[in-house]
Amino acid sequence: MTTTTQQRLPGGVTVHKWPRQEDPSAGAVAAEMERFGFRSYDLQTVPPWFHRSRHAHDEEEIRGAVSGVTTFHFDEGPVTIEAGDILVIPRGVAHEVISHNGRPFTAFKGSRSGVRSVTEHGDGRGSVEDLARGQVGE
Repeated sequence: MTTTTQQRLPGGVTVHKWPRQEDPSAGAVAAEMERFGFRSYDLQTVPPWFHRSRHAHDEEEIRGAVSGVTTFHFDEGPVTIEAGDILVIPRGVAHEVISHNGRPFTAFKGSRSGVRSVTEHGDGRGSVEDLARGQVGE
């Protein structure tokens, strides 16, 4: 079994760096999420220069990056994840998500229950609902 490099950050946020010397596949990233005890509720691709307004999750959340690079902006500072990385966000920790580049970002989203539950702290820009309507803002 390969072990991940774990980085604990302020606010209880944790990043697990991709542990293998191979490109991550969607199946391998999903398996890593399950190994941490999470259930996926979405595989989402966001467009280049994506911005998700400030929000928090009502239970512990996980992101399993499949491709691309994006940055989560927490009160304590930014955290950038790339393909293969697993990001665990504690319940109630507010953040924004911004892709500071011209490439799409794809990640599994999940929680322990497998249910999405969000509290908006901003205007809801970039939400799943916005993406479904094709309204992602600039």
